Amino acid sequence: MSDATRVSIGQVKRDISELVNRVAYAGERIVLVSRGKPKAALVSVEDLEWLERAQATRSDAWQAWLAESDALNDAIRTRQGGQDVDADAAWAAARADLETHAAPAGGDEDDDAAAGG
Repeated sequence: MSDATRVSIGQVKRDISELVNRVAYAGERIVLVSRGKPKAALVSVEDLEWLERAQATRSDAWQAWLAESDALNDAIRTRQGGQDVDADAAWAAARADLETHAAPAGGDEDDDAAAGG
């Protein structure tokens, strides 16, 4: 909002025609302020259309993610014989497995450093 012009509601009441023209023809963005707080904005039709497209794209992406997430959840549940996965237990098992396989073959490196080696 830093590049938008801030205008009081009182000024909007007096100068609405001028403000609309500045938005429509100069591409200006105007934030309407009441008691020092932003309340609304005047933007061009092009900006509004862009915002609506962006919102639709985000919504479509969210819906696609939800569908993919549901499909993955269903696949996991099927693989588990219809049982839900205990995420905490799965993470704990994965961490334990990683720690087991990540340990150096010669022992713990911290022990070697502490022993002066």
